[in-house]
Amino acid sequence: MKQIYTSLDLGSNSIKIVTAEYFKQNINILSVADVPSKGIKRGLIVDPALALASLKEALDQAESILGLKINKLIANVPSYFAEFSLVKGEMNIPTDEDGSQIPVDGNMTVKVLQIAVKPNISTSKEIIAIQPIDFNVDGKYSQDPKGMIGNKLGVRAILVETPTKNVASVVKLCEMAGVEVEDISISGIGDMYANHYKDMEKEVGMIVNFGAETTNISLYNKGIIIKNSVISMGGKSIDNDLAYMYHLTFTEASKLKEKFAHACKNNADIGNLYEVKNDAGEVLKLNEYEVSEVVQARLEEILTAVRDEMKSMTDHQLDYIILTGGISNMKDFITLTGAIIGKSAIIENVKIIGIRDNKYSAALGNILYLISKNELKGEQYSMLSSSEQEELASIKKNLIGASKESMLGKVFGYFFNE
Repeated sequence: MKQIYTSLDLGSNSIKIVTAEYFKQNINILSVADVPSKGIKRGLIVDPALALASLKEALDQAESILGLKINKLIANVPSYFAEFSLVKGEMNIPTDEDGSQIPVDGNMTVKVLQIAVKPNISTSKEIIAIQPIDFNVDGKYSQDPKGMIGNKLGVRAILVETPTKNVASVVKLCEMAGVEVEDISISGIGDMYANHYKDMEKEVGMIVNFGAETTNISLYNKGIIIKNSVISMGGKSIDNDLAYMYHLTFTEASKLKEKFAHACKNNADIGNLYEVKNDAGEVLKLNEYEVSEVVQARLEEILTAVRDEMKSMTDHQLDYIILTGGISNMKDFITLTGAIIGKSAIIENVKIIGIRDNKYSAALGNILYLISKNELKGEQYSMLSSSEQEELASIKKNLIGASKESMLGKVFGYFFNE
């Protein structure tokens, strides 16, 4: 069975919608939509009317590529004030009529997780995720206990919660746009699944996602998120500086940052010029070194704040620091981060064909997270019905990439032990 998933990331700079097909352990990107967002500040919906118009535009773009209406999706919600707690649960494994032991199945894994969570349910917080650390059957530990036989099934898990208002605003906006939120996640979970490699299951590390108005920092132990922090600075801070310095529109300032500037001025060429019109209609000839100097100054402030926040989150020796998000694509970004955060920091680029841009890290990762969750439950799930999948198959020529090769993307690492 082919499984179709759609993921939504409501960013301050843009709204991103990714639809992917999961079939025979392969991820195929079916559509990617990316439109400027309005009414969203620092990841929070501040003007529902403007945000709704932007979301509808993004849905229209995605649906025009797919040739189908999107009815269900997984939504990324703000991680402000997210809480992470260790929970434990245990249950007796049922027997059949003659008293024989029944192998653990997906329903049992769900039930024992429910038992672990039940005492921690709060009316002021919404459960985002329950991430199992491990299961055990009569003291024998496993990441996936399905098929194991014993008397008792236990679990240790990390419960992730955020204030209800963080979730309610996103769900309501989606409902107003005519789509159902089938599941929810946060950037820190999506980033982990998008950037996962096998050794993470034994390591402690961080992933930093540089967004438009916020920078999300997540701490992981053995591949599971245990802390999260949000800094109120991002790529738009650089746009504001360039717009102010050269009297540009924010659109032109953003283009200047993305297409011309270096994150580190040392690698910029003073003789390389960029022509742009300012607010007064005057043509400016900006040199690469001076523009990069403005950019670097703001990036140094952001990276210093990230470094300090990382130190406050843990004093543990980190096995990895992964950098992702929009501005991590900038030229020489790794040079500057190495000088401030440390040379162990790396930029891990999204590698799936059809989506090679780090700004899609959370949106893609949340799809992989949902796939993993369904596999643990032993379920095959799709956000499209069988008839909708048949319709999709008949119009595949409308999908991103007309050739067969352009539809191929292999998910490796966490799910398939490669």
